[in-house]
Amino acid sequence: MTGQRTSRRTFVTSAAALATSAALLPRPAIAQSAPRVVVVGGGFAGASAARALRRIDPRIAVTLVEANQTFTACPFSNGVIAGLRDLKAQQFDYDKVAADGIALAIATANAIEPAIRMVSLGNGAQLNYDRLVLAPGIDIRWDALPGYTEAAAEQMPHAWKAGAQTLLLRRQLEAMEDGGVVVIAAPANPFRCPPGPYERASLIAYYLKTKKPRSKLIVLDAKDAFSKQRLFQNAWAELYPGLIEWVSLSQGGKVTAVEVASKTLITDFAKHKADVANVIPPQKAARIAEIAGVADRTGWCPIDPVTFESKLQPNVHVLGDATIAGGMPKSAFAANAQAKVCAAAVAMLLRGETPTEPKLINTCYSLVAPDYGINVAGVYRPLNGILTEVEGSGGVSAVDAPRATRALEASFANGWFKTITSEVFG
Repeated sequence: MTGQRTSRRTFVTSAAALATSAALLPRPAIAQSAPRVVVVGGGFAGASAARALRRIDPRIAVTLVEANQTFTACPFSNGVIAGLRDLKAQQFDYDKVAADGIALAIATANAIEPAIRMVSLGNGAQLNYDRLVLAPGIDIRWDALPGYTEAAAEQMPHAWKAGAQTLLLRRQLEAMEDGGVVVIAAPANPFRCPPGPYERASLIAYYLKTKKPRSKLIVLDAKDAFSKQRLFQNAWAELYPGLIEWVSLSQGGKVTAVEVASKTLITDFAKHKADVANVIPPQKAARIAEIAGVADRTGWCPIDPVTFESKLQPNVHVLGDATIAGGMPKSAFAANAQAKVCAAAVAMLLRGETPTEPKLINTCYSLVAPDYGINVAGVYRPLNGILTEVEGSGGVSAVDAPRATRALEASFANGWFKTITSEVFG
């Protein structure tokens, strides 16, 4: 499969279809007319799962719990940092989700008690469920990098949750003098959006080349290899010669501490003083996963690859970035695909049926410049208890593709974002 063919598959996801259930009752009911499914988290995974459940079986009472009235998407937020997009283009409300007959609870989920199948919300409400779907996303490991705290993030933003941090990093780039040094610290695997740091480096380089051409960008990496590496580095050589320096793990790229006051990033071999420092720290599943007892010692959530049911708590399913999903990366496309498979499985389980083995597709686009796109894709299925890429199924953009193809892939990337956000929120 060529990368070009793969990119045209933008939105296909095989798997039996969709299904699940949710609803809210003030107290447990002995007899119930409809199964209840509560979905916690209104991102690409959670909103997709909630809507899929209603489409599969409208009798299912579905409640979506989300802390924010507006969802701010991470995909394409690197374009906001580089001044290519407005943050409003990343923001979506839940009006169409509610129009599907889904009950919305705009509140935080503070506690989950799997033994009695109940979710407690920050507003005092309690939701009972037959099946719970958790799609909580990620949290930052604030104790993982010496010197990097929540307060430090206001000086050295991570911008790995789209919103205020995205705009903060953008403002810092705009305020930097021409000739300044931007340093990006990329974490070890696993983390949300494996190609994300390198797309960010690319688009910041585009900003610097066009606005502050005397400046330099350094990527300090805790890895020796990264997603779409050859494609990115070939593009950097072509588009941004001499502007981007990538320092690998074996070359001393792993950041071991930061000094916030001086904006200095420390590695085993050197200290790098930045005018703008973007620290992308280690991550874990969001705290509610730990509270629910579905996260293991790694901080991530082991799941059954057929149903996405937690391996640690019965009747609780986990989706998206929070999961240990084997070879399947933490991406918006993957979250959407997992949600559909999980919904189908939940609906079957509620009917007392055995879910069928799924196949899932992931496609991940990256922009190296506004008119230069690259992608990677893969097909995944359960094997030996984990999601495994089907041999020979994946593909990346052709290394020697002409610029016209790169421009076409950039248009595919834009089309993908419009398609997925329309499906999930429109």
